[in-house]
Amino acid sequence: MVANRKGPSRATLYGLASVLAGMGLLGWRASQYGSWVVDDAGITFAYARSFAEGLGPVVAPGAAHVEGFSNPTWTALLALARLAGLFDHGTLFGMPDYVLVPKALALVCCGGILAACHRAASKVTRLPWLATLVVAALLTWTPSFVIWCFSGLENSLLALLVVCLAVAVFRAVLDDRLLTTKVAVLAGVLAAFAGLTRPDGLIYAAVYPLVVLLHLTKPTLRPSVRHVLVSVLAFAVPFGAYLSWRYLEFGRLVANTAVAKVQSLPDLQTFARPGDLVSYAGALAVVAFALVVGVALARAPWRAGLAALLVPLGLAVVAYAVLNPDWMAQFRFATPVWVLAALIGTLATAEVLKSARVRGRILVSVALVAVLLPSGAVLADAATKFQNRPTIPLCYIADRFGRVFNAYADILGLGRASVLMPDLGGSSLTSRLDIVDMAGLVDAKIADLFHDQDMAGLRDYVFETVKPTFLHSRGPWRAATGITSDPRLARDYTPIFRYAPGDGPVGDGDWVRKDAVSSPEKLAAARSYAAATVLRVERGETGDPLKRCGSVLRPGQTDLDTP
Repeated sequence: MVANRKGPSRATLYGLASVLAGMGLLGWRASQYGSWVVDDAGITFAYARSFAEGLGPVVAPGAAHVEGFSNPTWTALLALARLAGLFDHGTLFGMPDYVLVPKALALVCCGGILAACHRAASKVTRLPWLATLVVAALLTWTPSFVIWCFSGLENSLLALLVVCLAVAVFRAVLDDRLLTTKVAVLAGVLAAFAGLTRPDGLIYAAVYPLVVLLHLTKPTLRPSVRHVLVSVLAFAVPFGAYLSWRYLEFGRLVANTAVAKVQSLPDLQTFARPGDLVSYAGALAVVAFALVVGVALARAPWRAGLAALLVPLGLAVVAYAVLNPDWMAQFRFATPVWVLAALIGTLATAEVLKSARVRGRILVSVALVAVLLPSGAVLADAATKFQNRPTIPLCYIADRFGRVFNAYADILGLGRASVLMPDLGGSSLTSRLDIVDMAGLVDAKIADLFHDQDMAGLRDYVFETVKPTFLHSRGPWRAATGITSDPRLARDYTPIFRYAPGDGPVGDGDWVRKDAVSSPEKLAAARSYAAATVLRVERGETGDPLKRCGSVLRPGQTDLDTP
């Protein structure tokens, strides 16, 4: 006899279909940003390349060991992809793999996010597949979420870890399993990996202790303390292991990037920063969110679970507020906020609709549509603006500061040479020169000088110690460092290219050390190349900011006509 085999249930199939449909929505929206990858992601790509090649934590062969990345888990994923021959090798399905693979990983993480949301919805709604689709639609509707999840950076992985942690605690509260070893360990491990995905992820180590505190009673005091300690230990083992390696390898307790960025202590302005997110999402939409959550907290039989979900959301808002304001567009540090708010808002709205009568459901639905439409129009406009002018593309930096400076060195007949510049994502993948990072992200000495706000010391270090062969300065870096106003620039360097009024920031440009120029003819040739090339690259960035820049990015390239 052949035993009857039961296939997947209808609920399972509906859930799978909703996750796949949601991934389709997010993938479609992400595709509208073309091949854009933000330049900062290129730093991670460079470190992933170095790890995969056995060079260790260096941004390029021959560079010093510096922790110039702040996302170890994401870096590790890309290094594994490179070892598997999937990343940094060429094209896949007609697309450069340095574009496709990070975006594909992001889409997989988004699928995991939606699957976690479906698990949460299945505890409290009759139609979890519909709730999952609503969450997917809200996230697709939020440019900040889509842009940064598919930027090449770690946002999608961080959001996945945070929502998995939130849903695990949510379900544990509803199933009365919060004070179990399994949940405590899972919460600690997820928080540790969140902290290893981005520094602000450390804040989520507080999720489990805070939720336990919400349910603390005198009879549960001992088991509560015991399980919180278990969770802290589960967090400390993986995170502590990485911290020990960091200290032994680099002599620092924090990543070099954190030193360079000079994270300040919270001040009064910190409490105003969440207002930026309110303005972005729309004040009416936020008020509606607060109302439906308030009603659900008052009426829902699962209000304890809802309160548990609000804990990581509150921590996500705190993390966004405490971090130094980010210069990049579209709220790069707010990704977990959007995911948790979409999930909580969807579940709370479903509860309000379920508990209302027919007329009430109609009124609530109409009110929500009326409130959300203005937000939708504003967010659509934000998406269009970003498409037209995205945050610094990796391809622009690979061309302008990698391939162009390679050509300078070739024209001048230079072998080993160095270049001081403030952007090194794409350039670290294409430059054959030793890059001196003006921002200090991959240079420990410059990071310390930034941390101490010693710009005079930085200039001394550049002009008297490093003496880079080439130098580029522009915009805020000129103002922050004073490099181009230092008299030693005119003493030791001669310009190759200077921006004219209307072409770029006057006073900025590219220089070469006078003692590196072997003949006036070679200098004239370099200047001629720059005059014909630099503005073409600059205008290419503004004319087609979502373009590709070749199937591979390799040190020494000079070809700027890659498709």
